[in-house]
Amino acid sequence: MSDKFDVIVIGAGPGGYVAAIRAAQLGLKTACVEKWIDEKGGTVLGGTCLNVGCIPSKAMLETTHKLHEAQHGFAAQGIVAENVSIDPKAMVARKNGIVKNLTGGIAGLFKANGVKTLAGTGKLLAGKQVEVTATDGSVSTYQADNVILASGSVPVEIPPAPLTEGLILDNAGALDIDETPEHLGIIGAGVIGLEMGSIWARCGSKVTVLEAMDDFLALADQDLAKEAKKLLTKQGLDIKLGARCTGTEIVDGKAVKVKYTDSEGDKELVVDKLIVAVGRRPQTNGLLAEDSGVSLDERGFIFVDENCRTGAPGVYAIGDSVRGPMLAHKASEEGIMVADIIAGHKAAMNYDCIPNIIYTFPELAWVGKTEQQLKAEGIKYKSGKFPFAASGRAMAANATEGFVKMLADEATDRILGVHIVGGIASELIAQGVIAMEFASSAEDLQLTVFAHPTVSEAIHEAALAVDNHAIHIANRKKR
Repeated sequence: MSDKFDVIVIGAGPGGYVAAIRAAQLGLKTACVEKWIDEKGGTVLGGTCLNVGCIPSKAMLETTHKLHEAQHGFAAQGIVAENVSIDPKAMVARKNGIVKNLTGGIAGLFKANGVKTLAGTGKLLAGKQVEVTATDGSVSTYQADNVILASGSVPVEIPPAPLTEGLILDNAGALDIDETPEHLGIIGAGVIGLEMGSIWARCGSKVTVLEAMDDFLALADQDLAKEAKKLLTKQGLDIKLGARCTGTEIVDGKAVKVKYTDSEGDKELVVDKLIVAVGRRPQTNGLLAEDSGVSLDERGFIFVDENCRTGAPGVYAIGDSVRGPMLAHKASEEGIMVADIIAGHKAAMNYDCIPNIIYTFPELAWVGKTEQQLKAEGIKYKSGKFPFAASGRAMAANATEGFVKMLADEATDRILGVHIVGGIASELIAQGVIAMEFASSAEDLQLTVFAHPTVSEAIHEAALAVDNHAIHIANRKKR
């Protein structure tokens, strides 16, 4: 039958499109269902990450970092650049161009690999049938030997701050701001909130971030979190912890009054725009027929095992709709693993070695256990830290803020965690991931030759510092 496939993937985000391409590469007849459409009604691939998440935000972060460097960092390097300013509309247009190029690239990859795109909203029926409802309401049903659910996630909305076009925005709306707000409010001091706050603070906005939790970046190593808060505050982000939004009010159709409560009582502030960035939830509403055989937990996540198998034979689920961190690279690797399993290959994924990154400047990146986790689990460890202020290459780059911190098992010396706050932490963390993936010890990195002068030498020095042998900082006293 022409409408029968070896694999049907529902969702063309970073998990789904990668799974579809991998399955096709392995010789499986593959289709991918995607409901996202552009203003012309054409199917848009890439999901949240590519269209209104990872990629566009990084484009704007890169642009505004260059602006901030020109305004505040060039003079120290002897470069005279007066009256440097930004055109927000041009910045947004550039961002949109990058997104268009990359979504078109995925369409090209689908064509080259023989992946068929099914435009519409996908729903899993019993017996591995997939119902696709097109934008015109027409319904088609396809049969598959295997189905991969990659429906992704959507922003969490909160009753006190209902989205209001142009004023109260989610992450998608935040990326389309094309005029610098005088005062920007953000609810949530997570990845999205901090990145959006950084973008507009660099452009000159006053930025106030309301975070309901008492701890800043509670899931990160607290050494890293403490340093990050200090640096971001220095850059102009007013981060208020223990501040819970209780209501909003539109003022004269052009501003937002935000009501919140903290340890001192009820307060309010007026902002030009308000970004709601309190997290994301799995996009599984309407995804499953009652008799599909796939189960959800109380929060809407799909139950899967360590290989992303659901309770229905031949049905898998990956990415933001299943357990684990909501990260594009986690979804992609799950997609590859599942495609390999379907094709009959042995495949597995190491969930202990998934890096986390926040693309502020300095960037924040970490992998493995935090010091707080090790203490809570009663694991004896040793730690080493090396500041970028002692790195010659970092000095040359005018990026000396932050450090590398490494944690290793006290008995075995095996690396348990790497935590970085610094200029190119997003690139450096891969060295920590590779080391942990191969079960390296701190000594393994101590014995590795790093090129000089490089910023990555900080990884080497942090490994040496684990045993108090760092060369370019004063060694601590022996314990």
